[in-house]
Amino acid sequence: MHMRFTQFTQFTRRRGATFTLLTLFALMAWTAVGRAAETDPAEAVDYQRQVAPLLQKYCAGCHNAADREGGLSLQTFAALQRGGEHGAVLVPGNPDASRLTRLLRGMDEPLMPPEDSPQPTAEESALLVRWIEQGARGPAGAEPAFALRTPKIKPMAKFDKPITALDWAANGLIAMGSFGRVELRSDQFNVAIPLGNPEGKVACVRFSKDGSKLVTTSGATGLTGWAGVWDTRTGKLLHSFRGHHDSIHVATLSPDGKLLATGSYDRKIILWDVATQAPLRELTGHNGAVYDLDFSPDGASLASASADDTIKVWRVSDGLRLDTLSQPLKEQYTVRFSPDGDQIVAGGADNRIRVWQFVSRDAQRINPLLHARFAHEGAVSHLRFLHGGRLLLSVAEDRTLKLWDTSDYSQVHLFPAQPDVVSAVAVSPFEGDRHLLVGRMDGAFEQLELPELRDIASRGGSTPGSVQAVEPEVAAGPAAELQAQDEREPNNTLAEAQSLQLPAVVKGVIAAAKSQEAGASDEDLFRFHANAGQSVVMEISAARNMSQLDSRIEVLDGNGVPVQRALLQALRDSYFTFRGKDSTTSGDFRVHNWEEMELNEFLYCNGEVVKLWHYPRGPDSGFLVYPGEGNRHTYFGTSAMAHALHEPCYIVRPLPVGAAPLPNGLPLFPVYFENDDDPLREWGSDSRLTFVAPADGDYFVRVTDIRGEQGEKYHYELTVRSPQPGFEVSLAGANPTINVGSGKEFTLNLKRIDGFDGPVEVTLTGLPDGIQSSSPITIEAGQFNARGVIRADSDAKQPTDEQLKQVRVIARATIHGQTVEREVNSIGAIKVAERPKILVRIVRSGENSTAADGPVELTIAPGETITAEVVAERLGYDGRISLGSHDAGRNLPHGVFVDNIGLNGLMIVEGQTRREFFITAAPFVPEQTRTFFLRTGEEGNQTTQPVLLHVRRK
Repeated sequence: MHMRFTQFTQFTRRRGATFTLLTLFALMAWTAVGRAAETDPAEAVDYQRQVAPLLQKYCAGCHNAADREGGLSLQTFAALQRGGEHGAVLVPGNPDASRLTRLLRGMDEPLMPPEDSPQPTAEESALLVRWIEQGARGPAGAEPAFALRTPKIKPMAKFDKPITALDWAANGLIAMGSFGRVELRSDQFNVAIPLGNPEGKVACVRFSKDGSKLVTTSGATGLTGWAGVWDTRTGKLLHSFRGHHDSIHVATLSPDGKLLATGSYDRKIILWDVATQAPLRELTGHNGAVYDLDFSPDGASLASASADDTIKVWRVSDGLRLDTLSQPLKEQYTVRFSPDGDQIVAGGADNRIRVWQFVSRDAQRINPLLHARFAHEGAVSHLRFLHGGRLLLSVAEDRTLKLWDTSDYSQVHLFPAQPDVVSAVAVSPFEGDRHLLVGRMDGAFEQLELPELRDIASRGGSTPGSVQAVEPEVAAGPAAELQAQDEREPNNTLAEAQSLQLPAVVKGVIAAAKSQEAGASDEDLFRFHANAGQSVVMEISAARNMSQLDSRIEVLDGNGVPVQRALLQALRDSYFTFRGKDSTTSGDFRVHNWEEMELNEFLYCNGEVVKLWHYPRGPDSGFLVYPGEGNRHTYFGTSAMAHALHEPCYIVRPLPVGAAPLPNGLPLFPVYFENDDDPLREWGSDSRLTFVAPADGDYFVRVTDIRGEQGEKYHYELTVRSPQPGFEVSLAGANPTINVGSGKEFTLNLKRIDGFDGPVEVTLTGLPDGIQSSSPITIEAGQFNARGVIRADSDAKQPTDEQLKQVRVIARATIHGQTVEREVNSIGAIKVAERPKILVRIVRSGENSTAADGPVELTIAPGETITAEVVAERLGYDGRISLGSHDAGRNLPHGVFVDNIGLNGLMIVEGQTRREFFITAAPFVPEQTRTFFLRTGEEGNQTTQPVLLHVRRK
């Protein structure tokens, strides 16, 4: 619902508001000072009226209380008298001896003002000389603040002053601020009580927790700022605060009402004692204007948003900076603690909303980033929590307002676009009330109604999704015998398409028929029938059979229209940095703003979709994408492509066909059932596609050459069949030579077949006495390998051939409810060797030995970082011991990694025998127990004894 209150307020919209609004901004920004009037030589020169404006105009930009160039401030008469680092600048009665006039005349160096700055006129210079000759007298009594002198320009049309501040108190009062005016209203909007006569723009109005007091701020840009605390029952000014050297953007009371925090364009935050009006401490550290402040619910912490692109968190008791949240890309305009105090949210000029877990409550700690959402097409200006923190309201300069579900910060509602920029907002403080107030730049004041919560809960959000969210698990079909047939021309049109009875294999060739038009490329169409939800695998074998065909296959519906597979909604925008990418590499994906991306998210790059597998190691490295090594995989049937430096890319989430997501200002990408090159990168340029029929009916598969080429050497085999999900496991690292007291690594590589994506457990049995392994070893769901250790006890003997024949390696998985078992190639001949020159082991931080009764056990929570140590026993090797880079943690769960290693990796340097290392678990890692180990790069790749890592949620 929308209500307008033009009968209760002067802030109504008028024609010509846009033009006159620009005029108003010109009035506010104009800082030129009128030229000093010529005076009779006998007339006394007045400092406040004639001299101070000249110093303000030509000197105070560099010589002020905040920027004392040369240690000199000319902002006040008292500061002028104190002089600077070169001593006094005034000698009353003697302008020739006064440094101020000597620099002005060029008698001393450097010339002031500098040559590239505006210069005073001869009349203005003479006025300063005459003032010094007359004794350089200052103002009588207390010196008034500098005044903003602007020309009087009459607007060409009537306009309403923009509403610049709003708040809604717990007692029902509403405060509204605009240029030169603050007023209180009841929640019935029928009474308006003005409060004082503020100077300049009212930037902020905020009630105390109980609504009994109101804080307001105003001031003159570049001159001074003022904050006041008012009694809302009487309208009386209780306290007044001055201390900033520029306009105050924000002021807020602590929850107990005893402290006031103010933030200004002068980059400072001041904490005040409300009762005494005395400043308690200044919080310095921001390098830009402070736009917003918010106390934590317990009042112990303060968050600040600044033009220096950061959010800072402060300890109120002593002003200690607890953390700097540096992920934002541009100025930050708004910051809020969640009502429960567990999170910090912020937004600004980079159009994003960010959410941090608040952990630095009483000591300096890193507050982890939880969410980053591209929220609006314009700067985010306001954020407000509603309904006890279940919803978040965002307001932006693109005239939009949105609601977000704070359980995952997904967008759940978009309000109708506003007729002008919303410059102020307030939400109802009453439980269950579904209203909010907006004030706009056109002077209009409106009440908006929120949708019902149950309606919000039923809407789709805008958070990352998975393939499974839009594509069901591939269903196995009957393993029937393939029906072989040859392609029959003509089959270039739907009417001529060759019918197939599934499963089938067709031998064909992309070559022009005699009846085909000259210059036209051949395309072969085949008709088949499928029921809704039926999965059909389509494969091309061409390059593997020495064909020149670079195949492309696509599925059409009964009308010849490409069948859509999914809709990809962009959630975050980015671009390639440092260098482009070829079409095969899975490593070093360097993209802008990578810190806000998460593993297992989909990255859309000019038609190709990849999946993030491992974080960059820092600013000089990039993501690894799936499968983590070798040629990269693609998703949703897309084909790998080369990408240029600075080419745009997007984090996307998959949506079902027909979805109508709430717009977020980023593009939507439809994806169709089509493929050029095999997404698993096993078959080179041959095509592979799994089609899931959206409805019962006839469909067409079209085969072409992606380049439009054709000829007799462009032959192919097309197989169309039901999927047969399965797997194959191979062991790498067979026939190991194992040093006694140490171990060697082996790798289990998994080939996934026809969409099987589940876990596979591998066991080694029948090992000889004295030989041990880390079996069983699990290849996690969605992953393609795992690593294990085979060790020899310190007294192990060489196994006999008969003993080695007893060793078996078995892989097991569950597919559609059935246990499937596969034999894996043997570990081979095991050779036991002498003790190595290096022995390495993992211990808990601060301990010297491993557990006597079993393996070392470590526990980590998702989103947490823990420490451990690696200890080396040097037995004749004194060199550097390298322990790996991004892959240092061998067999760690996906999303758990050895952290803070830089580009050189984890190592023990020469002359040392131990090194602390960090283990970090991503927030999404599920609870589990898994073994991991470290491996040296020297002396035969010795391994530590496996360590048990428990992932447990707190």
